[in-house]
Amino acid sequence: MPYRANTDDFRFLFDHIVGFDQLTQTKKFAEATPDMVTAILTEAGKMCEEVLAPLNRGGDLQGAVLENGVVRTSPGFAEGYQAIAEGGWIGMAADPEHGGMGLPLTLQTAVNDMMSASCLSLQLNPLMTQGQIEALENHASDDLKALYLPKLISGEWAGTMNLTEPQAGSDVGALSSKAVDNGDGTFAVTGQKIFISWGDSDITENVCHLVLARLPDGVAGTKGISLFLVPKLIPDADGNPGERNSLRVVSLEHKLGLHGSPTAVMSFEGATGWLVGEPHKGMAAMFTMMNNARLGVGVQGYGTGERAYQKALAYAMERKQGRTPLGDAGEGTIVDFADVRRMLTTMKAELFAARAIAMSLAVAIDMGHATGDADWKSRAAFLTPICKAYGTDIGNEVAQMGIQVHGGMGFIEETGAAQFARDVRVTAIYEGTNGIQAMDLVGRKLMDGGEAAFRILEEVETGAEAARAQFPNMSEAVWSAAETLRESTEWMVAQGDMQDRAAGAVPFLRAFARVLGAHLHLKAAIAEGGTGPRTELARFHIARLLPEHTSLLAQARAGAAGLYALSVEDLAV
Repeated sequence: MPYRANTDDFRFLFDHIVGFDQLTQTKKFAEATPDMVTAILTEAGKMCEEVLAPLNRGGDLQGAVLENGVVRTSPGFAEGYQAIAEGGWIGMAADPEHGGMGLPLTLQTAVNDMMSASCLSLQLNPLMTQGQIEALENHASDDLKALYLPKLISGEWAGTMNLTEPQAGSDVGALSSKAVDNGDGTFAVTGQKIFISWGDSDITENVCHLVLARLPDGVAGTKGISLFLVPKLIPDADGNPGERNSLRVVSLEHKLGLHGSPTAVMSFEGATGWLVGEPHKGMAAMFTMMNNARLGVGVQGYGTGERAYQKALAYAMERKQGRTPLGDAGEGTIVDFADVRRMLTTMKAELFAARAIAMSLAVAIDMGHATGDADWKSRAAFLTPICKAYGTDIGNEVAQMGIQVHGGMGFIEETGAAQFARDVRVTAIYEGTNGIQAMDLVGRKLMDGGEAAFRILEEVETGAEAARAQFPNMSEAVWSAAETLRESTEWMVAQGDMQDRAAGAVPFLRAFARVLGAHLHLKAAIAEGGTGPRTELARFHIARLLPEHTSLLAQARAGAAGLYALSVEDLAV
């Protein structure tokens, strides 16, 4: 079965679950009418089904290569990228002043969802550019905006993010890249960066690098880092790509998956760059890009899971194997077996929860921008690590279940099921590992005393109370889970020892996602009217998946001591 863009699911989420109508009531997004949303989803879905999805397998088999200093992309990727650029999908949420559509990030996120499912390796390119557009809109000088934003928004030029160095991964403050003032408004940037997604390619006129480096008077750590825009080709007086800059691709990484996405080791050798934002404030500017990138990566995770699910479902509906419970001998397929149904239904339930959480986060970001309201902004900040970690964990788990549904054929590369597991694996690692996301949740995101968390839990409990008459069992389960989660959140807030918080961070985040997912499933059942597939999916999630929150929260509150009871020597025995 070829990839099918699930545009109906987005319409349902927008209309009934995540409150998209709130966006249209603001001045900023008043033009995002239902008719416009439907038209955009339909056209984007068609592009993903017909243009991007057929490229996915070829990109895996014949990945990007570095030849004589030039990065050659997979066959068909240039045409696929051109379709993305010409459709205006890169600058959907960008400022109209520079050629963007000015549409909600929520709508852009839905399109990115479909592009991730259709061809994740290629989708990485516009995702990086979208992040750079936002960073420049918020922090660059007017001159830089005027020169670079129209080209990035149109897709003529592409953007990258350069943080990581061999000795500075998650600890960005340990970077050694340096920048020296040239005295003419530019800086000479020197250093090596690794893991640079789409660090170069042959599908755009220019590649623009956002590079973190330290000025001579920059203090140690993250507080001394500045951000620079360093183009591959320096624009001439007319704004066209001109002289080659002093930077190069040293090599491309040989990776487990995402073969169609060139991941580069970049060397900057006194390259000409322009300061973005204030000196020594580079991390603040880069986090503008990274925070929304974390939403984007969460979407990449479950988006790839969606493709794996669709492939597994198609296989299960075709594969005949033995006598099935619902068919005569030799007539039924494996989709009739209880365990296969368990896996497929789990996949579908998890994907709905992850997608609904991501869209809820996108709405919160949009509402924060449109209204300036602090509550919306704190809600968005709190949901960000949950969306990123849960979305990518689910993408990995669903891809693995997809292999299992295929049985032995899932282990054979020719079926294509294994590609999704290989491609999605990195999403739980880049843009901040999921462990770091969890520590951010129990650390920085609870610095408000848990106010943002408690507002969300109040919403969950209110929704459960409202559903008691219609769904007494489901509503009681969701309400009780929210109460248990509230108690654990209070425990987290009360812990002065960050080691105890960190020790339980990952299970705490997963438990929060479990409860949020149950809440959103319950809303779907209510919106459906109490009977139908969404209601049955909600029953499955709440009865079979939600109970995991109990054991997760027990782990979350266990503290750090047990993790260090075994010495390093004991671990090595």
